[in-house]
Amino acid sequence: MTAFDAMLSANNTIDMNTATKQHISPEAAAAILDSISDGVFTIDDKWQISEFNKAAENITGISRQEAIGRPCYEVFRASMCEVDCAMKRTLETGRSVVNRTGFIVDSEGRRIPISVSTALLRDPAGRIIGGAETFRDLSIVEALRKQLTGKYQLGDLVSRSPAMQEIFRLVSQVAASTSTVLLCGETGTGKELLARAIHELSARAENPFIAINCGALPDTLLESELFGYKAGAFTGANKDKPGRFAQARGGTIFLDEIGDVSQAMQVRLLRVLQERKIEPLGGTSPMDVDVRVLAATHRDLGKMLESGQFRQDLFYRINVMKIDIPPLRKRKEDIPLLVEHFIQKFNRIQAKSVEGITAEAIALLMTHDYPGNIRELENLIEHAFVLCENGWIEPHHLPNGPAQFSSGRTGGRNFHEAVNAFEAQLIRDAMHKNHYSRLETARSLGIHKTTLFRKMKALGIEFPEHDGRNRLTG
Repeated sequence: MTAFDAMLSANNTIDMNTATKQHISPEAAAAILDSISDGVFTIDDKWQISEFNKAAENITGISRQEAIGRPCYEVFRASMCEVDCAMKRTLETGRSVVNRTGFIVDSEGRRIPISVSTALLRDPAGRIIGGAETFRDLSIVEALRKQLTGKYQLGDLVSRSPAMQEIFRLVSQVAASTSTVLLCGETGTGKELLARAIHELSARAENPFIAINCGALPDTLLESELFGYKAGAFTGANKDKPGRFAQARGGTIFLDEIGDVSQAMQVRLLRVLQERKIEPLGGTSPMDVDVRVLAATHRDLGKMLESGQFRQDLFYRINVMKIDIPPLRKRKEDIPLLVEHFIQKFNRIQAKSVEGITAEAIALLMTHDYPGNIRELENLIEHAFVLCENGWIEPHHLPNGPAQFSSGRTGGRNFHEAVNAFEAQLIRDAMHKNHYSRLETARSLGIHKTTLFRKMKALGIEFPEHDGRNRLTG
């Protein structure tokens, strides 16, 4: 915390007579503000900026001359301005805000992650005459965080499970090709996120990514959505409308839930994949389309082939490269990482400062089998955010508290087993990060080496052999 942060948090106010009492000239005060590495600005009682230091200029890209006299929300374009303005809260409650995270949009339109602190400004008589705000550029911190977690992240997908890591490695090869890909997995496992990652890593990344849920529309609507129509094709078609294939030209089209389309629509899709041409409704001549097709389904297409519900020729067209995404219940080691990811996400979206989740709450989450997969876990964390203003997410912030997670859907795992599973995963992660050094693993976990050995023995964890003969030593 800087000296100015300390001044902000000391009494929630800044006495404007302090400079006079200490015989500090306005020039010297300005020099002091400019020496602070954090951005600092003050506002008057009309919300107009009255001071704007050098760091504020550098972070926002807006000069002091341009900022002073303007409303702060025009200059300091922050995510929290529209949702929950930190300065407004301080002026209304008289309490300072300290280190709330969010982001601003600078003069070039870039999103800059920041943390914000606020305080009241009072005159010698104690009357409130405005507010002061400091903000810290967290870009370097965010870059380091991404670098550290990069090996566990692909686009918006995060995972440390061996099965998903293998998929991450496969995606770079798949993205470099132009082949059709079939993504299989239960609802909520992240099939569209994986499709977007493939697109963003491909040579088509600068062109559109168009997604459509084939199972959400009846045939007549799906046909017009995919292929478009010409004016006069049906009542109400007053002008031409391009379909999703045309909109995705040069890019990627993602056909989600392709297993839900009818036999008639399967024939039309097969023709597009074979000939790379589409014919809009009411059209008289086919149009060439340059798109890469990615498809996804939660259904077992093999069984659908046997029952005649899915065409064999279409199956072989979309099944050039198949990727099976495991459900969350088969990779529970991802739950702590996903929870951290969602906490960071909702802190940005909701302009909150939730620090993390307690071991008791994460242990409860580890007991659940997640029939809704990652989407269900995300909804649980969003629910917790509604109830948790800041600090740590605790069991009572989760839907129905511990009761929901002790139901029959937990697969027979009780709270004690879940805590053990969580502790075991923490120890394994620490072992890997510390190259299987006993001493460094214990230090990183904040426990004594003998405590580590005792826990490992109780949990059935062993250090791996080193080159087949000797155990690694601390």
